[in-house]
Amino acid sequence: MTKHAVIVVDVLNEFVDGLVGRPHAINVIEPCQKIIAAARDLKVPVIYTNDAHNDNDIELAIWGPHAMKGTEGAMVHDGVAPQDGDIVIEKHNYSGFFKTELDETLKGLGVDSLVVVGLYSNICCRLTCVDAFQHGYKVTIAREAMTSFDEAAYEGDLEYLKIVAGAEAVSVDEAIALLSA
Repeated sequence: MTKHAVIVVDVLNEFVDGLVGRPHAINVIEPCQKIIAAARDLKVPVIYTNDAHNDNDIELAIWGPHAMKGTEGAMVHDGVAPQDGDIVIEKHNYSGFFKTELDETLKGLGVDSLVVVGLYSNICCRLTCVDAFQHGYKVTIAREAMTSFDEAAYEGDLEYLKIVAGAEAVSVDEAIALLSA
């Protein structure tokens, strides 16, 4: 029997309207709300993987200081804020799996299938999805609940994730139906 979890990647203030935000990032909030609410109603685990950078994190060499641990920028956007029962995992690199407890958490919950939402499909979502595949998880992407840093590249990002991680991109309603199955 398949057991699902929803992974919410970097829907942080910094990525929605902060230093590394893009104007179109706000468009993922409402679809993310819908998936997260459905998951909670269905008792499907909701797990946030959030940048919480330290001064020596390697990403800072490329992006400069962003989503620094303990700052407003590193907080989950109010529109999709975690609630009691949700799991929050801090990360210091692009992938939610790299040097975090995400894999152990998922395995402890008996999860084998992920619905991934968040920011951005060509950076943190991409690497989280690829690592999920490499850890043996089935990956589904809720199309409207994810976007690319470069909005024009989004379809190419989804195609890449299909080829490399076997990720299926579905509508939010289809993702919710999957969680219900």
